[in-house]
Amino acid sequence: MNRLPVAFARDGSPITLDQVATVESVFNPEVIRRQNLQRREAVYAGVQGRPAGDVNADVQKLIDGYQLPPGVSFMVDGQGKDQDEAFKGLLGAMGLAVIFIYIVLASQFGSFLQPIAIMASLPLSLIGVMLALLVTRSTLNVFSMIGLVMLMGLVTKNAILLVDFANHARKAGASLADALREAGLIRMRPIIMTTAAMIFGMLPMAIALNEGGEIQAPMGRAIIGGVITSTLLTLVVVPVLYSYLVREKKPVQVERDTAIAAEDIIPAK
Repeated sequence: MNRLPVAFARDGSPITLDQVATVESVFNPEVIRRQNLQRREAVYAGVQGRPAGDVNADVQKLIDGYQLPPGVSFMVDGQGKDQDEAFKGLLGAMGLAVIFIYIVLASQFGSFLQPIAIMASLPLSLIGVMLALLVTRSTLNVFSMIGLVMLMGLVTKNAILLVDFANHARKAGASLADALREAGLIRMRPIIMTTAAMIFGMLPMAIALNEGGEIQAPMGRAIIGGVITSTLLTLVVVPVLYSYLVREKKPVQVERDTAIAAEDIIPAK
């Protein structure tokens, strides 16, 4: 390379490269990538045998424990970043769902306390979701989080049936205990029927028989587990909370004065 001719003199003799320049061997990247006006070097890796969220957490620990020189920084991108953004969005959606459910229930029942008894079924569904994912060895991914958002509207249905029937029974003159007992006995059958319909409707998705169905299977499993536990516990927890939040209407006793006046009123003849 040093003897490579780059030009020719007037007499025709070649002018070599080492006569006009100093040649040094250096290492340069084949492709220079830039992002946000800065040079970037990417490291790609896949996940196998472990959930992507666990691997992303381990990578973040390594990044936090490594001291970088000035001007150099780490940035985790790809599936881990997309999953974090999806989780944040779904958590925000769940928070808004709880707020909107309370507003609708408070306006429909005309009470600020009765919606609390109804919304007690929401945390009860989380028990079934976690148990279902644990038994089926599924992960808490984007699809299972979507199932949680769907459960926000599904599990409150059973509590609404109980509370609404108890309110009508109390307006008809029944006591608080009798109204709750009657609501549990009469509304238990439609609650079981609707719960069974949702379970069998989600069963094909949960067992993932078709090709590629394993991706969406956690959503069906989360919904089935949440519906089962919320149905069983709603019949017990919601009436108990309702009895504490709603006061028993006591009959008003009118006290009559039985004292006899000192002077008898003589009717006029």
